[in-house]
Amino acid sequence: MRILLVEDDAMIGEEVRCALKDNGYAADWVRAGDAALLALAQQQYDALLLDLGLPGADGLAVLRQLRTHSLLPVLVITARDGIQDRIGGLDAGADDYLLKPFAIGELLARLRAVLRRRSGAASDQLSNGQITLDLAAKTACWREGPAVLLSAREFALLCALMGRPGAILSRAELEEKLYGWGEEVESNAVEFLIHSLRRKLDKEAIKNVRGMGWLVQRAS
Repeated sequence: MRILLVEDDAMIGEEVRCALKDNGYAADWVRAGDAALLALAQQQYDALLLDLGLPGADGLAVLRQLRTHSLLPVLVITARDGIQDRIGGLDAGADDYLLKPFAIGELLARLRAVLRRRSGAASDQLSNGQITLDLAAKTACWREGPAVLLSAREFALLCALMGRPGAILSRAELEEKLYGWGEEVESNAVEFLIHSLRRKLDKEAIKNVRGMGWLVQRAS
């Protein structure tokens, strides 16, 4: 999944960006509202982590403009702890609101929750009847087999496929879910990760459609 982080504090931004990457998310980080609007216009994201106190267009202005055309999940992260600030953020279209200072574990849990609500999932598990992916534990299992722990990039790739079962995702689409801005795209990384996932799960877990991309089966 690809996340846009909008945070002007360098220390907080770097900590959150690293945590997102370590947990299998591709993270792009900007520090101003105007830069956030530009990024949202140019790139497709799965969620937005949005500070309110930003230079240029503030967070509420970004949120209001986004909500004129998009249902992108938005988690507000801010030091503004007044009740009216929280009401304003939620009324402007935020899905959830997290006050600074916060624990990274809570941030990740709230991010999973807003992603889950928007996808209509009832739990932190995705399943197509063959593969079950646990979004919180970062594990997967094949049918009734044991759960196996995935690396951050294995998790990111499988999450992208499981989020759209039956759809063929190209190399470029998968790389977008694996790499944030400034990260070098490794040669044959997609093939290497798919080979690794098949070895951990089953050789039939991920299907290749020659010349087009890869997919996981839709639930029958």
